[in-house]
Amino acid sequence: MKTEASDVPGLFFFVYDGAMATQKETVEFILDKLADKRFTVRSMFGEYALYASGKTVAFVCDDLLYVKILPASAALEDVCEKGPADPGSKDYYIVEESQLSSLEDLSHILFDIAKSIPAKKKSVKKKASRVRG
Repeated sequence: MKTEASDVPGLFFFVYDGAMATQKETVEFILDKLADKRFTVRSMFGEYALYASGKTVAFVCDDLLYVKILPASAALEDVCEKGPADPGSKDYYIVEESQLSSLEDLSHILFDIAKSIPAKKKSVKKKASRVRG
């Protein structure tokens, strides 16, 4: 699936390009390999976001694990290819199925990424003021 711009500024639509959505079995396999209950996933448009301690650290797209490129994930630099998770997205480290077993410290790297990501700021909702006229 890819996105294309329309004639209307800011409006995009999805075009099927033959890519299949990630299989649920792939996500279950990744979670089994990580072997820690602090990892969770959420489905997003047929793909998945991987969370470590509640923070997004990677995505599972087209049955591959895409890990955020940050200083905390530098250990993956020499062992993983880089590429976009979706057309037009920034690059991520691509962890292939065979690497899930061989990268013994992958769960530690993902938790280090989570630690390096700042906590979300809580937004303060402003009360609507009534205009008297």
